[in-house]
Amino acid sequence: MNTESMTEIWVYLSAQPLLWLTLTLAVYMLAILLHRKAGGHPAVNPVLISVAVLVSLLLATGTPYQRYFDGAQFVHFLLGPTTVALAVPLHGQLKRLMEMSGPLLIALVVGSLVAGLSAYGIGALLGASTPTMVSLAPKSVTTPIAMGVAERLGGLASLTAVFVILTGIFGAIFADGILRRMGVKDDPSIGFALGLACHGIGTARAFQISEQTGAFAALAMGLNGLFTALTLPWLLPLVAGLFKP
Repeated sequence: MNTESMTEIWVYLSAQPLLWLTLTLAVYMLAILLHRKAGGHPAVNPVLISVAVLVSLLLATGTPYQRYFDGAQFVHFLLGPTTVALAVPLHGQLKRLMEMSGPLLIALVVGSLVAGLSAYGIGALLGASTPTMVSLAPKSVTTPIAMGVAERLGGLASLTAVFVILTGIFGAIFADGILRRMGVKDDPSIGFALGLACHGIGTARAFQISEQTGAFAALAMGLNGLFTALTLPWLLPLVAGLFKP
């Protein structure tokens, strides 16, 4: 088969929505296999591997993101049911949750505020533009909420999505080890920290540790999304005044 024929076949296949859905699932399954072969090491993160491979494929083939999304949107649709399903393991931890409700509430408020305001402040100190700082502030919130908050405040939703993914991948790789070196070894505490700071990707990593860790991560991810959506839009303009010359 000559190069021209192969090109024609690729052009035909790339126009079919199921191609990119199939490739997405295949790449993720390969990433999961590599993760298991590495003994579950956090550095061999399935999300990181999948993103790197798929982005490379899109760039190599010159495929627009919209064409890719037209096929992979079926996976995007499943995010809703998957998020709701996270309530199942959380229900099994209801007794422990009630016992820790006070500390968890404090951790939620402090962690959410520090995550958003510190990102904005660091960006300001480094001379970032206002849209960039606003886009950076909700980086620890799950992508749909973070993009909505950023757009409302005048940020760039696409840039926010990049910050969110990078935050989640970084946290999934390093957060567990950092917390344990700091002496935090309690599964609920580790899980809540992962979900609070690293949203869905951190929650996926938490479930790899244990079901209890994952349940508390899911709780933190949901509560942080709600708390950030309610507080950041009115709090950030107030903080912005502190960084004006």
